[in-house]
Amino acid sequence: MTPRPLGRTGLSAAPLMLGGNVFGWTADRAESFAILDAFVDSGGSLIDTADVYSAFAPGNVGGESETIIGEWLRHSGRRNDVLIGTKVGLMDGRGGTGLHPARIMGAVEESLQRLGVETIDIYFAHRDDPSTPLEESLEAFDRLVREGKVRVLGASNYAPDRLETALAISDANGWARFAVIEPLYNLLQRDVYEGALQDIALREGLAVVPFYALANGLLTGKYRSVEDIAGHAREPYLRPLFERPEVPRLIAAMDRVAQDTGASMVSIAVAWMLTRPGISAPIASVSRPGQLGDLIAGPTLDLDAAHRALLDEAAA
Repeated sequence: MTPRPLGRTGLSAAPLMLGGNVFGWTADRAESFAILDAFVDSGGSLIDTADVYSAFAPGNVGGESETIIGEWLRHSGRRNDVLIGTKVGLMDGRGGTGLHPARIMGAVEESLQRLGVETIDIYFAHRDDPSTPLEESLEAFDRLVREGKVRVLGASNYAPDRLETALAISDANGWARFAVIEPLYNLLQRDVYEGALQDIALREGLAVVPFYALANGLLTGKYRSVEDIAGHAREPYLRPLFERPEVPRLIAAMDRVAQDTGASMVSIAVAWMLTRPGISAPIASVSRPGQLGDLIAGPTLDLDAAHRALLDEAAA
């Protein structure tokens, strides 16, 4: 994968971001190490995680993903080969909750310790926190950049109006601003990003790294009906998607493109996203190293206009 500029951040990276939400959940330590090795060996460099990963898995408390990534960094010696993005805002801990300044300052120390790094490359507000004034959280984020604990700031799950306000506040105060956004976006779920959020990203030169690039696995071709997900760890996330009426025709359209191109549905989903305005690097995760090949192939797949139109029409 060929690196390219990540918006106006000053960073460059391959146009694919590896999701770390599975580390310590559906991928154990050994599998996670193997995935990370294979991803970087294939030219990947962007890794996404969060302090709260994977607290949602039975028996976990949060921080498992960061801990595994930190152990891999020490074991592999590949810190200089990757950019690590992590998040604050969904897990309580040192300093309190949400995006209160004390929590931001406490959480960054916890993440730095688990990751075993001196600087976090991209530090995201995991979601907006209406209970904390934007000025207070943004000043705290700016302090982290000034102290060298964070290189670039990002915003995940922000509504367009709140993102725009946050950028204006940072600019007015001369603070480091959000330079990366992480919205929900994929071939099936398009309404969050397309429209006002996309307009802001393009106007402000923000890098866009959408999560759920494969719609929680629905766009992989592995699951084709509700029956296929029964008892699976992703069933709670996939079941509502299968209730959408456009899903059967979208899967059929992706099958058609796969037949024409010889590419997998995974590669097609990634390639389609990279044709969309503003998209820098879709985020997708795998639970086994063998699943990486189709992801890695996505950025090199060139979808023609007819195939893009077929997919767009099916997803409408």
